[in-house]
Amino acid sequence: MRKRTVWLLAACLLLISAAARAEIPCVWTGVEKIMAVGDLHGDYDAFTAILIGTGVVDRELHWAAGETHLVQIGDIMDRGPNARAIFDLLRRLEIEAEAAGGRVHVLIGNHEMMNISGISFDYPEYVTAEQFRSFLPEDYIKEKENEALRRRGDGRTEISAEERRALWAEILQNDPEGRRQYLKFFRRQYGQWIADLNTVIKINDTVFVHGGISPAYSLWSLEKINDTVRRELRLVMKNGMFQPQVLYAREGPLWYRDLALQDEALFEDEVDGILANLQARHIVIGHTVLRVPTATAMRRFGGKVWAIDTGISAYYQGPLSALLIEAGCYQVWRVNDE
Repeated sequence: MRKRTVWLLAACLLLISAAARAEIPCVWTGVEKIMAVGDLHGDYDAFTAILIGTGVVDRELHWAAGETHLVQIGDIMDRGPNARAIFDLLRRLEIEAEAAGGRVHVLIGNHEMMNISGISFDYPEYVTAEQFRSFLPEDYIKEKENEALRRRGDGRTEISAEERRALWAEILQNDPEGRRQYLKFFRRQYGQWIADLNTVIKINDTVFVHGGISPAYSLWSLEKINDTVRRELRLVMKNGMFQPQVLYAREGPLWYRDLALQDEALFEDEVDGILANLQARHIVIGHTVLRVPTATAMRRFGGKVWAIDTGISAYYQGPLSALLIEAGCYQVWRVNDE
Protein backbone atom coordinates (compact mmCIF):
# COMPACT_ATOMS: atom_id res chain seq x y z
CA MET A 1 0.00 0.00 0.00
CA ARG A 2 2.84 2.36 0.89
CA LYS A 3 4.62 1.68 -2.44
CA ARG A 4 1.39 2.37 -4.32
CA THR A 5 0.98 5.71 -2.49
CA VAL A 6 4.55 6.72 -3.34
CA TRP A 7 4.03 5.73 -6.99
CA LEU A 8 0.79 7.73 -7.20
CA LEU A 9 2.49 10.77 -5.66
CA ALA A 10 5.35 10.54 -8.15
CA ALA A 11 2.89 10.22 -11.03
CA CYS A 12 0.96 13.26 -9.83
CA LEU A 13 4.16 15.29 -9.58
CA LEU A 14 5.11 14.30 -13.13
CA LEU A 15 1.68 15.33 -14.40
CA ILE A 16 1.90 18.65 -12.58
CA SER A 17 5.38 19.24 -14.00
CA ALA A 18 4.24 18.40 -17.52
CA ALA A 19 1.23 20.69 -17.17
CA ALA A 20 3.44 23.53 -15.96
CA ARG A 21 5.74 23.11 -18.97
CA ALA A 22 2.76 23.04 -21.32
CA GLU A 23 1.60 26.37 -19.94
CA ILE A 24 4.90 28.07 -20.85
CA PRO A 25 5.46 27.58 -24.59
CA CYS A 26 8.78 28.51 -26.17
CA VAL A 27 8.14 27.93 -29.89
CA TRP A 28 5.87 29.94 -32.21
CA THR A 29 5.27 29.70 -35.95
CA GLY A 30 3.43 31.79 -38.49
CA VAL A 31 4.37 35.12 -36.88
CA GLU A 32 4.39 37.93 -39.44
CA LYS A 33 6.27 40.62 -37.51
CA ILE A 34 8.84 40.49 -34.70
CA MET A 35 10.53 43.40 -32.94
CA ALA A 36 13.57 42.52 -30.83
CA VAL A 37 15.21 44.93 -28.37
CA GLY A 38 18.58 44.43 -26.70
CA ASP A 39 19.94 44.92 -23.18
CA LEU A 40 18.37 47.89 -21.36
CA HIS A 41 20.23 48.10 -18.04
CA GLY A 42 17.71 50.21 -16.22
CA ASP A 43 17.16 52.85 -18.91
CA TYR A 44 13.38 53.25 -18.97
CA ASP A 45 13.46 56.41 -21.09
CA ALA A 46 15.54 54.76 -23.82
CA PHE A 47 13.25 51.74 -23.87
CA THR A 48 10.05 53.76 -24.15
CA ALA A 49 11.62 55.89 -26.90
CA ILE A 50 12.33 52.69 -28.85
CA LEU A 51 8.82 51.32 -28.28
CA ILE A 52 7.21 54.57 -29.43
CA GLY A 53 9.63 55.03 -32.33
CA THR A 54 8.97 51.56 -33.69
CA GLY A 55 5.21 51.84 -33.23
CA VAL A 56 5.02 49.02 -30.68
CA VAL A 57 3.20 51.36 -28.26
CA ASP A 58 1.37 54.65 -28.60
CA ARG A 59 2.31 57.90 -26.86
CA GLU A 60 0.49 56.76 -23.72
CA LEU A 61 2.62 53.57 -23.74
CA HIS A 62 -0.23 51.22 -24.56
CA TRP A 63 0.17 48.35 -27.00
CA ALA A 64 -0.32 49.51 -30.59
CA ALA A 65 1.36 46.75 -32.59
CA GLY A 66 -1.49 44.30 -33.12
CA GLU A 67 -0.20 40.76 -33.69
CA THR A 68 3.49 41.72 -33.50
CA HIS A 69 5.75 39.72 -31.19
CA LEU A 70 8.04 41.91 -29.06
CA VAL A 71 11.19 40.22 -27.74
CA GLN A 72 13.27 41.83 -25.01
CA ILE A 73 16.54 39.92 -24.92
CA GLY A 74 17.27 40.20 -21.17
CA ASP A 75 19.51 42.30 -18.89
CA ILE A 76 16.87 44.79 -17.87
CA MET A 77 18.63 45.17 -14.52
CA ASP A 78 21.78 46.85 -13.16
CA ARG A 79 23.97 49.80 -14.19
CA GLY A 80 20.90 52.05 -14.49
CA PRO A 81 18.17 53.28 -12.13
CA ASN A 82 14.80 52.18 -13.50
CA ALA A 83 14.67 48.40 -13.95
CA ARG A 84 11.52 48.16 -11.85
CA ALA A 85 9.65 50.62 -14.08
CA ILE A 86 10.67 48.58 -17.13
CA PHE A 87 9.45 45.36 -15.52
CA ASP A 88 6.12 46.94 -14.62
CA LEU A 89 5.65 48.27 -18.15
CA LEU A 90 6.46 44.91 -19.72
CA ARG A 91 4.12 43.06 -17.38
CA ARG A 92 1.28 45.34 -18.43
CA LEU A 93 2.20 45.07 -22.11
CA GLU A 94 2.18 41.26 -21.84
CA ILE A 95 -1.54 41.46 -21.10
CA GLU A 96 -2.34 44.13 -23.70
CA ALA A 97 -0.39 42.38 -26.47
CA GLU A 98 -2.06 39.04 -25.86
CA ALA A 99 -5.49 40.71 -25.99
CA ALA A 100 -4.56 42.13 -29.42
CA GLY A 101 -3.27 38.82 -30.76
CA GLY A 102 0.39 39.71 -30.24
CA ARG A 103 2.93 38.62 -27.69
CA VAL A 104 5.59 40.05 -25.38
CA HIS A 105 8.56 37.78 -24.71
CA VAL A 106 10.86 38.87 -21.89
CA LEU A 107 13.92 36.64 -21.78
CA ILE A 108 16.09 35.99 -18.74
CA GLY A 109 19.50 37.65 -18.79
CA ASN A 110 22.49 37.02 -16.58
CA HIS A 111 21.78 40.23 -14.63
CA GLU A 112 18.28 39.07 -13.70
CA MET A 113 19.81 35.81 -12.49
CA MET A 114 22.54 37.67 -10.56
CA ASN A 115 19.96 39.78 -8.72
CA ILE A 116 17.85 36.76 -7.81
CA SER A 117 20.93 35.01 -6.44
CA GLY A 118 22.32 38.18 -4.81
CA ILE A 119 25.71 38.06 -6.52
CA SER A 120 25.12 41.41 -8.24
CA PHE A 121 26.09 42.93 -4.88
CA ASP A 122 29.63 41.66 -5.46
CA TYR A 123 30.11 44.04 -8.40
CA PRO A 124 30.23 47.73 -7.35
CA GLU A 125 28.86 49.19 -10.60
CA TYR A 126 25.93 46.82 -10.98
CA VAL A 127 23.23 47.67 -8.44
CA THR A 128 22.78 51.44 -8.38
CA ALA A 129 21.45 53.28 -5.33
CA GLU A 130 18.24 54.06 -7.25
CA GLN A 131 17.69 50.44 -8.27
CA PHE A 132 18.42 49.32 -4.71
CA ARG A 133 15.83 51.66 -3.24
CA SER A 134 13.21 50.74 -5.84
CA PHE A 135 13.21 47.07 -4.80
CA LEU A 136 12.84 47.70 -1.06
CA PRO A 137 9.65 47.52 1.03
CA GLU A 138 7.96 50.90 1.51
CA ASP A 139 8.00 50.68 5.31
CA TYR A 140 11.75 49.99 5.32
CA ILE A 141 12.35 52.98 3.01
CA LYS A 142 10.33 55.28 5.27
CA GLU A 143 12.12 54.03 8.37
CA LYS A 144 15.58 54.71 6.99
CA GLU A 145 14.73 58.08 5.42
CA ASN A 146 13.01 59.24 8.62
CA GLU A 147 16.11 58.24 10.56
CA ALA A 148 18.20 60.36 8.23
CA LEU A 149 15.88 63.35 8.77
CA ARG A 150 16.07 62.98 12.53
CA ARG A 151 19.84 62.93 12.40
CA ARG A 152 19.78 66.23 10.53
CA GLY A 153 17.62 67.79 13.23
CA ASP A 154 16.61 70.82 11.16
CA GLY A 155 12.86 70.15 11.11
CA ARG A 156 12.67 69.18 7.45
CA THR A 157 10.13 66.53 6.47
CA GLU A 158 11.82 65.28 3.30
CA ILE A 159 15.40 64.65 2.23
CA SER A 160 16.77 65.95 -1.06
CA ALA A 161 17.37 63.73 -4.09
CA GLU A 162 21.13 64.00 -3.56
CA GLU A 163 20.84 63.07 0.13
CA ARG A 164 18.53 60.19 -0.74
CA ARG A 165 20.97 58.78 -3.24
CA ALA A 166 23.88 59.07 -0.78
CA LEU A 167 21.84 57.42 1.96
CA TRP A 168 20.89 54.39 -0.11
CA ALA A 169 24.36 54.08 -1.59
CA GLU A 170 25.70 53.87 1.98
CA ILE A 171 23.10 51.30 3.03
CA LEU A 172 23.72 49.28 -0.14
CA GLN A 173 27.44 49.07 0.57
CA ASN A 174 27.48 48.63 4.33
CA ASP A 175 24.17 47.31 5.68
CA PRO A 176 23.58 43.54 5.37
CA GLU A 177 20.00 44.02 6.54
CA GLY A 178 19.34 46.35 3.62
CA ARG A 179 20.59 43.73 1.19
CA ARG A 180 18.45 41.09 2.89
CA GLN A 181 15.37 43.32 2.54
CA TYR A 182 16.19 43.88 -1.15
CA LEU A 183 16.52 40.17 -1.91
CA LYS A 184 13.36 39.27 -0.02
CA PHE A 185 11.26 41.94 -1.74
CA PHE A 186 12.74 41.37 -5.20
CA ARG A 187 12.35 37.62 -5.09
CA ARG A 188 8.77 37.83 -3.82
CA GLN A 189 7.53 40.60 -6.13
CA TYR A 190 9.54 39.89 -9.30
CA GLY A 191 11.64 36.76 -8.88
CA GLN A 192 8.76 34.32 -9.28
CA TRP A 193 7.63 36.12 -12.45
CA ILE A 194 11.18 36.08 -13.83
CA ALA A 195 11.51 32.37 -13.09
CA ASP A 196 8.43 31.74 -15.25
CA LEU A 197 10.01 33.50 -18.21
CA ASN A 198 11.88 31.71 -20.95
CA THR A 199 15.65 31.71 -21.40
CA VAL A 200 15.48 30.78 -25.07
CA ILE A 201 12.63 30.88 -27.57
CA LYS A 202 12.14 30.14 -31.25
CA ILE A 203 9.85 32.20 -33.46
CA ASN A 204 9.47 30.93 -37.02
CA ASP A 205 13.06 29.98 -38.00
CA THR A 206 14.83 32.31 -35.54
CA VAL A 207 16.12 31.53 -32.04
CA PHE A 208 16.35 34.31 -29.44
CA VAL A 209 18.57 34.06 -26.36
CA HIS A 210 20.42 36.48 -24.11
CA GLY A 211 24.03 35.28 -24.30
CA GLY A 212 24.07 32.64 -27.00
CA ILE A 213 23.80 28.92 -27.63
CA SER A 214 27.10 27.06 -27.56
CA PRO A 215 27.70 23.83 -29.52
CA ALA A 216 27.17 21.78 -26.35
CA TYR A 217 23.88 23.43 -25.39
CA SER A 218 22.61 23.31 -28.99
CA LEU A 219 22.19 19.57 -28.37
CA TRP A 220 19.66 20.34 -25.64
CA SER A 221 16.02 20.96 -26.48
CA LEU A 222 14.74 24.49 -25.85
CA GLU A 223 12.33 23.02 -23.32
CA LYS A 224 15.20 21.40 -21.40
CA ILE A 225 17.18 24.65 -21.27
CA ASN A 226 14.17 26.63 -20.08
CA ASP A 227 13.06 24.05 -17.52
CA THR A 228 16.58 23.74 -16.10
CA VAL A 229 17.02 27.49 -15.67
CA ARG A 230 13.59 27.78 -14.05
CA ARG A 231 14.31 24.96 -11.65
CA GLU A 232 17.68 26.39 -10.68
CA LEU A 233 16.30 29.91 -10.16
CA ARG A 234 13.59 28.53 -7.89
CA LEU A 235 16.17 26.56 -5.93
CA VAL A 236 18.23 29.73 -5.48
CA MET A 237 15.20 31.59 -4.15
CA LYS A 238 14.25 28.73 -1.84
CA ASN A 239 17.60 27.51 -0.57
CA GLY A 240 20.16 30.20 -1.37
CA MET A 241 23.39 29.38 -3.14
CA PHE A 242 24.02 25.88 -4.51
CA GLN A 243 25.92 24.31 -7.41
CA PRO A 244 23.72 24.88 -10.46
CA GLN A 245 24.26 23.20 -13.80
CA VAL A 246 23.38 26.11 -16.08
CA LEU A 247 23.04 29.45 -14.26
CA TYR A 248 26.76 30.18 -13.93
CA ALA A 249 28.08 28.10 -16.83
CA ARG A 250 30.28 30.21 -19.10
CA GLU A 251 29.18 28.08 -22.06
CA GLY A 252 25.55 28.38 -20.95
CA PRO A 253 22.83 30.49 -22.59
CA LEU A 254 23.08 33.38 -20.10
CA TRP A 255 26.83 33.91 -20.56
CA TYR A 256 28.08 32.49 -23.88
CA ARG A 257 29.81 35.12 -26.05
CA ASP A 258 31.46 33.31 -28.97
CA LEU A 259 28.65 34.06 -31.41
CA ALA A 260 29.40 37.76 -30.88
CA LEU A 261 33.19 37.63 -30.57
CA GLN A 262 34.62 34.79 -32.64
CA ASP A 263 36.27 35.38 -36.01
CA GLU A 264 33.54 34.81 -38.58
CA ALA A 265 35.80 33.07 -41.06
CA LEU A 266 37.07 30.60 -38.45
CA PHE A 267 33.83 29.94 -36.54
CA GLU A 268 31.21 29.64 -39.27
CA ASP A 269 31.22 25.84 -39.31
CA GLU A 270 30.42 25.85 -35.58
CA VAL A 271 27.60 28.33 -36.19
CA ASP A 272 26.20 26.12 -38.94
CA GLY A 273 26.31 23.15 -36.57
CA ILE A 274 24.56 25.07 -33.80
CA LEU A 275 21.78 26.19 -36.15
CA ALA A 276 21.38 22.68 -37.57
CA ASN A 277 20.98 21.26 -34.07
CA LEU A 278 18.42 23.95 -33.21
CA GLN A 279 16.64 23.42 -36.55
CA ALA A 280 16.85 27.16 -37.11
CA ARG A 281 18.26 29.54 -39.72
CA HIS A 282 19.09 32.52 -37.50
CA ILE A 283 19.91 33.31 -33.88
CA VAL A 284 19.48 36.69 -32.17
CA ILE A 285 21.65 37.48 -29.14
CA GLY A 286 22.40 40.27 -26.68
CA HIS A 287 24.81 40.31 -23.71
CA THR A 288 27.94 41.45 -25.57
CA VAL A 289 28.02 45.20 -26.22
CA LEU A 290 29.10 46.03 -29.75
CA ARG A 291 32.17 48.27 -29.84
CA VAL A 292 31.07 49.73 -33.17
CA PRO A 293 27.27 49.38 -33.05
CA THR A 294 26.42 49.65 -36.74
CA ALA A 295 23.88 47.63 -38.68
CA THR A 296 26.77 45.84 -40.40
CA ALA A 297 28.31 44.88 -37.06
CA MET A 298 24.98 43.55 -35.80
CA ARG A 299 24.76 41.21 -38.79
CA ARG A 300 27.25 38.39 -38.28
CA PHE A 301 28.03 35.24 -40.24
CA GLY A 302 26.08 36.47 -43.25
CA GLY A 303 22.98 37.16 -41.17
CA LYS A 304 22.90 33.79 -39.43
CA VAL A 305 23.60 35.64 -36.17
CA TRP A 306 22.26 39.06 -35.16
CA ALA A 307 23.92 40.74 -32.16
CA ILE A 308 21.54 43.42 -30.86
CA ASP A 309 23.22 44.75 -27.71
CA THR A 310 24.20 48.17 -29.03
CA GLY A 311 24.67 49.73 -25.59
CA ILE A 312 21.17 51.20 -25.48
CA SER A 313 21.38 52.36 -21.86
CA ALA A 314 22.78 55.71 -20.79
CA TYR A 315 25.53 53.80 -18.99
CA TYR A 316 27.01 52.80 -22.38
CA GLN A 317 25.75 55.79 -24.38
CA GLY A 318 25.13 53.64 -27.44
CA PRO A 319 22.46 54.24 -30.10
CA LEU A 320 18.82 53.40 -29.52
CA SER A 321 18.12 50.43 -31.75
CA ALA A 322 15.88 47.46 -32.43
CA LEU A 323 15.77 44.57 -34.87
CA LEU A 324 12.67 44.27 -37.04
CA ILE A 325 11.93 40.90 -38.65
CA GLU A 326 9.04 41.00 -41.08
CA ALA A 327 8.13 38.47 -43.75
CA GLY A 328 11.57 36.89 -43.34
CA CYS A 329 13.45 40.16 -43.85
CA TYR A 330 15.77 41.59 -41.19
CA GLN A 331 16.03 45.34 -40.76
CA VAL A 332 17.80 47.41 -38.09
CA TRP A 333 15.83 50.34 -36.67
CA ARG A 334 17.79 53.19 -35.11
CA VAL A 335 16.38 56.32 -33.52
CA ASN A 336 17.98 58.61 -36.10
CA ASP A 337 16.40 56.60 -38.91
CA GLU A 338 12.83 57.66 -38.04
